[in-house]
Amino acid sequence: MVEKKTPVGKPADDFIRIQDLWSMFVPKWYWFAISLFITLTIAVLYLLSTPPIYTRTAAILVKDNSKSSSSTSAMNDFSDLGIFKSNTNINNELLTLKSPTLMTEVVNRLGLNETFTIRKGLKNVDLYKVSPVTITFCDKIEVPLSFTIKFSSKEAFAISELEISGEDIGETLSAQMGDSIQTSAGIMIVSPTQEFTDVFIGTSIRYVRGSVRAAVDTYSNALVAELGNEDATIINLSINDTSIRKAEDILNTLIEVYNENWIRDKNQIAVSTSQFISDRLGVIESELGHVDENISSYKSEHLLPDVQAASSLYMAQSAENNKELSTLNNQLSTAQYIRRELNTKQLDQTLPANSGIVSANIETQISEYNNLVLDRNRLIANSSEKNPLVKNMASSLQSMQRTIIQSVDNLIVSLNTQIRSLRRQEEATTNRLASNPNQAKYLLSVERQQKVKEELYLYLLQKREENELSQAFTAYNTRLITAPRGSMFPTAPRKMNILLVAFAVGLLVPAVGIFMKENMNTKVRGRKDLENLSIPFIGEIPQYSGTKKKWWEFKHRKRQDMKTIVVNEGNRNIINEAFRVLRSNMDFMASKDNNQHVFVLTSFNPGSGKSFLAINIAISFAIKKKKILVIDGDLRHRTVSSYVDSPNKGLSDYLNNQIEDWKEIIVSYKGYTNLHILPIGTVPPNPTELLEDSKLSMLIEALRPEYDYIFIDCPPVDIVADAQIIEKWADRTIFVVRSGLLDRSMLSELENMYTGKRFKNLSMILNGTESTGGRYGYRYGYHYGYASYYGSKDK
Repeated sequence: MVEKKTPVGKPADDFIRIQDLWSMFVPKWYWFAISLFITLTIAVLYLLSTPPIYTRTAAILVKDNSKSSSSTSAMNDFSDLGIFKSNTNINNELLTLKSPTLMTEVVNRLGLNETFTIRKGLKNVDLYKVSPVTITFCDKIEVPLSFTIKFSSKEAFAISELEISGEDIGETLSAQMGDSIQTSAGIMIVSPTQEFTDVFIGTSIRYVRGSVRAAVDTYSNALVAELGNEDATIINLSINDTSIRKAEDILNTLIEVYNENWIRDKNQIAVSTSQFISDRLGVIESELGHVDENISSYKSEHLLPDVQAASSLYMAQSAENNKELSTLNNQLSTAQYIRRELNTKQLDQTLPANSGIVSANIETQISEYNNLVLDRNRLIANSSEKNPLVKNMASSLQSMQRTIIQSVDNLIVSLNTQIRSLRRQEEATTNRLASNPNQAKYLLSVERQQKVKEELYLYLLQKREENELSQAFTAYNTRLITAPRGSMFPTAPRKMNILLVAFAVGLLVPAVGIFMKENMNTKVRGRKDLENLSIPFIGEIPQYSGTKKKWWEFKHRKRQDMKTIVVNEGNRNIINEAFRVLRSNMDFMASKDNNQHVFVLTSFNPGSGKSFLAINIAISFAIKKKKILVIDGDLRHRTVSSYVDSPNKGLSDYLNNQIEDWKEIIVSYKGYTNLHILPIGTVPPNPTELLEDSKLSMLIEALRPEYDYIFIDCPPVDIVADAQIIEKWADRTIFVVRSGLLDRSMLSELENMYTGKRFKNLSMILNGTESTGGRYGYRYGYHYGYASYYGSKDK
């Protein structure tokens, strides 16, 4: 039976069914295998080369002062100390925690712009806080730089792969630990840490110093701050990093910096006051020092440790001076009296003794003089002055008198000197006593200034302590609810998820590619594309697996590929069943109209498989013991003739009147006595003229009673006129549509041929559909199968 078009009113099978997808993807299984291998390999390499990422979270409670009555009363109690509170906006604090300003301080404190990494397998492991060395730059380095350090021993190392601002310098250096190393980036010192062990000897460490701003951007993006609940003031902080310790340090330092900044902002007035007080204390301290120095200098200059004591001292000194001056005057008078006595006394007169002269030497001399005078007087009393002894004593007295006079003169000079000195001293004392009131006045003025500045200084010191106390009363705005913590298992990369995604992508990519290719394919893909045609459909031949199409098949088709015989007696494979169905349909058409058993096979495209179908259809009929003839009507290519090794004599020789009896050119096909082939023979230079000769019609009429079925393989239509010429002498035209070869835009032209009756009893065969399994043991192409029913539409 001929399969008819789906009747009007039957729902169209437009949706994509699982069976259709399965039938589309299964033949391309190797693309899925390749894709899975690539994606899973990439996933495994990614997992092996990506360091594990750990997540650390913390929770802080932001205090809401507006809800605390006790805090309000406490604020009033300490308002005189400058403590002021304000309500907290939780959203503002949330944005503040994520601000780059806070993260910049965190990066600077932790040195996050510097990293030490070591290669372990395919991964780069961060040596945060466990680096075996530290790098110290003698110069301030602003530009990003990186280099590799390889340790040959605990003391020696080499620096290589130096890059500055991403540019490879190509500099290699060797140095010792602690040496100053001159590099293109400046002078630096590499020092070992307590983490340095023998494990690092022979290994390389990569040092990278980036810009602070880039580190801030990185960690700001990694930080997540969100409200724990809309009705609560709890902020959840989380961050991902390859180092657990680094992640915890970042959160702890962030909270610490936030609290410090909050306190600093809240105490801004107190800080300004403290700064003012400190500045004023400095000024007053300096002025007070100057006053103290002035008083000290003035007192030192005027010898005034104390004005009252100095006045009393000067009075006592004046009295003492007067007393001493009186004593000296008395002594001077005594000395002058004795001097006069010495001048007036005779040798027999004694000098005054115990006169009060302070000189013991003079008193002794006077005493000796008086004794000698007394002795001389006694001697004279017993003798005369002419006594030699008396004379000697007189000489001695004269000598002693001169000595005493000299001593007294010296004493008088000394006493005069002392008197003059005392008088000058008395005059100075008197002057000091006279100037003492002015000095006292000056010192009193200066000391008054000193006292005022001392009181102001003490006052400011007290206020500064009060101000510091007010700052101490300003508590942190936050309270740590949950310290940074998290699982010891990495949160990324999730191995199972990545492998599942890789597996899904490995399946999805070829599936999408195949699906898009099928949807973008403008060629006839299967039976579904032919359902809208009114041309009778007599059969569908799947692609023969032994000659499966390749991407270059239709551009570089080889002739020997067309000599394939797939129909075999007793074979129950898919393609043999397809030819049996086709044979039944053709047999039905031929039996319906008696004596219409001459079929012409043609197509739009070369390579549609006309010759392949003609031979295999003929064999399928030959297996049923039908007598079959296949005529090679393509005088240009001789494709059917190749099945019988293209003999030199054939149809063209007969039409050219070189052979009289057509039986001479009939060739039996090997293995089938009831299957004959009429080859081309000599390829003519004028095939169209030969076919137009009436001899061809006579030949076909002569062959009709000899065979049950005659199949004529013709060239494609619209390329040459051969098919139209031969079709005039045939009974039916079979149009071969090759799946994957004929453009769907040509189907309308095929429909016009049928409706315009350009060919007699036109029907069509779909050739070369993909065999993918399904209903009837096989299913052809994407979304196409036996959706129509069989029927005849002979015209």
